[in-house]
Amino acid sequence: MTESDSSYFEYLKTRSRLAAGYRRCMLYPRLARRLRGRTLDIGCGIGDMLAHRAQTVGVDINPQTVAYCRSIGLDAHIMRIDQLPFDSMTFESALMDNVIEHIAEPRPLLAETRRVLVSGGRLLIGVPGRRGWDSDPDHKVFYDEPSLRAAVEPNGFEHMETFAAPLVRSQWLAERLRQYCVYALFART
Repeated sequence: MTESDSSYFEYLKTRSRLAAGYRRCMLYPRLARRLRGRTLDIGCGIGDMLAHRAQTVGVDINPQTVAYCRSIGLDAHIMRIDQLPFDSMTFESALMDNVIEHIAEPRPLLAETRRVLVSGGRLLIGVPGRRGWDSDPDHKVFYDEPSLRAAVEPNGFEHMETFAAPLVRSQWLAERLRQYCVYALFART
């Protein structure tokens, strides 16, 4: 484990009660409605979605977050960069919530995600708005709706829907609210 793994784990645990409540009561119900069956949470962090939604399995490259998830009884696994530790066509859905913007070249991970999804399986990706993007120095690529679709669709996915959270799509909110995200739902072709 590296110092950055430990720092990231500590950062995830510092969220406010308001932020935790928002995710649990508002965001995760909206996301869960779009997921189907057995779901893979890629970049599961400290397991919030795993705890919220049954039939959800997590993976992360950070051993400390995976150990934490396991210590509280959640199904989480270590993954190598761009290598998911599951058989092909194992999941009906996959989630990347605030993950893809941390990856300079997402094609290998998108290929792996497509591999583990069943035909027609769903991929839900959330990316931060401008304020959230600016708040994390680890971000590599900024995505808006067109650039997210352009990054994902050529990798064997068809766009189904785009929505924003916490409220509606709004440039004003994207520039002022750190929690603002754009979500795009895709189907594996």
